[in-house]
Amino acid sequence: MKRRKFLRAVNIGVATTLLSGPKLFAVPELIPFQEGSQHKDLADHTIRQIKFSSVRLQYPRLVGKNARLDIHGFGPRVDICVIETDQGARGWGSLRGSRRTAEQLVETLKGKKITDVFRPDIGILDAALMPFDTALHDLAGIIVGKPVYAMLGKEQPLLFDCYSGMIYFDDLEPSHAPGGIDKILEECAYDYKLGYRQFKLKIGRGNRWMPFHQGLQRDIEVTKKVAEAFPDCQILVDGNNGFSVDEFIAYMKGISGVQLFWIEEPFHETVADYQRLKAWLNSEGVNTLLADGEADPDQELLRELINQKLLDVHLTDIEDLGFTNWRKLLPELQKLGAKASPHAWGSLLKTHYTAHLSAGLGNTATIEGVTSSSDDVDLSGYKLENGKLVPPSTPGFGMKLQLQV
Repeated sequence: MKRRKFLRAVNIGVATTLLSGPKLFAVPELIPFQEGSQHKDLADHTIRQIKFSSVRLQYPRLVGKNARLDIHGFGPRVDICVIETDQGARGWGSLRGSRRTAEQLVETLKGKKITDVFRPDIGILDAALMPFDTALHDLAGIIVGKPVYAMLGKEQPLLFDCYSGMIYFDDLEPSHAPGGIDKILEECAYDYKLGYRQFKLKIGRGNRWMPFHQGLQRDIEVTKKVAEAFPDCQILVDGNNGFSVDEFIAYMKGISGVQLFWIEEPFHETVADYQRLKAWLNSEGVNTLLADGEADPDQELLRELINQKLLDVHLTDIEDLGFTNWRKLLPELQKLGAKASPHAWGSLLKTHYTAHLSAGLGNTATIEGVTSSSDDVDLSGYKLENGKLVPPSTPGFGMKLQLQV
C-alpha cells in the first residue's frame, strides 16, 4: 500500500468521522448502510438516562512488580456507566477516560435516538461520545438481541488463544522473604489449571529491582524453568521497555533453545533499534512475533514499523484507542500483514471486550487474560477451553451487573 493512501483518513460526514485519540490507519470506504430490522430496532429507542458507578475486580493473588512499576496489587475498581432507554433497555460498560469528562457529556447524549449516535456497522458516530463507546455497543447488542461479535459480522465467534498476563516479578515478593522461582512456577501451575496454555513472563528485573547482571540471570532462569515445566504451553515475554538492544540480545542468547511466541516491548520502540533486533533474530534463525504499542504509543511510528516489517503485533490498549477505533484499525492491519492484540492489562472487562472484537473481526495474535472475580459483575459466561477464550452468545457483551445502579 502506498504511504499516501495508507495515511489517508476519510472524513466525509458524521458516519465517517475519524474518532478522537491517536491518528489511525486509513479508514476503509464504507458500504452504504441498509436500514433493515436491526436499524429499526435501534431507531425505536431513545436514551432516557445515564448513570455512573464502579465495579470491583479481584485478582486471585497479589500481582507484583514489572520492569518499571512497583506492586500492582489485588485488582482495580473500574468506573462504569449504565445507559437506559425509554423502552426499558439497559446497557453498560467501563468508561473510556475519566468519569468527570463523561458526566459533562450526559446532556449531549440524553434524548437522542440510538441511531443518532451509533451504527452497528461502525460503532459510535461522534468522537465526543468516546467515553460511552463500550456501553453503547453493549446497549445496541441488547436491543437487537445479538452478542457484540455478531453485530461485527460473525454469527459463530472466531476463537483465539488467551494468555495469562498475571505473571509478574512475584519471585521477589514478599521483600522480607522472597518466594524465588518456585513462586513463579506455582503461579503458572495455578493458571494452567484455569485453562491457560500461554504464559506471558515479565522480564527486566535488572532495570530497577536487582543489579543488572543478577536480574538478567534471573530473567533467563525464570524463562527456562517455565518452558521446561510446561512443555505444552507457549511462552511470551514482556520487557516493559526495561532493556537496551544489547541487553535484550544478551537475554535472548541466555535463553537459547527456548521458543518464544512473542517478544513485547523489550525497549522503547524506534526504527533503528527494531532494525538491529530484527537483524539479530534473522541471523540466529529465531522465529518469533514482535509486539509493541502499549506504553505511550506513537501511532505514526507504529505504522512505520509495520510498513518496514519490523513489527508483527499492534498492542495499543482496547480502551485507550477505543472499541470503535479498533474496529477500524483491525482490518487495516490485516491488509498490511500485521496482527492485533489490544492491551487489556488491569481489567478483565477489557479482556472480554477484546474477545468480542476478535470473535467478530479475527486477525488476532492472542488475547491478554486478566483473571478476576467480582461480586459486582457476573463474569461466568466466558470460558477458557483448550487455551482459547470463548465469549457468551448472550446479547451485548454478556456481562450482567449484580449491583444496583
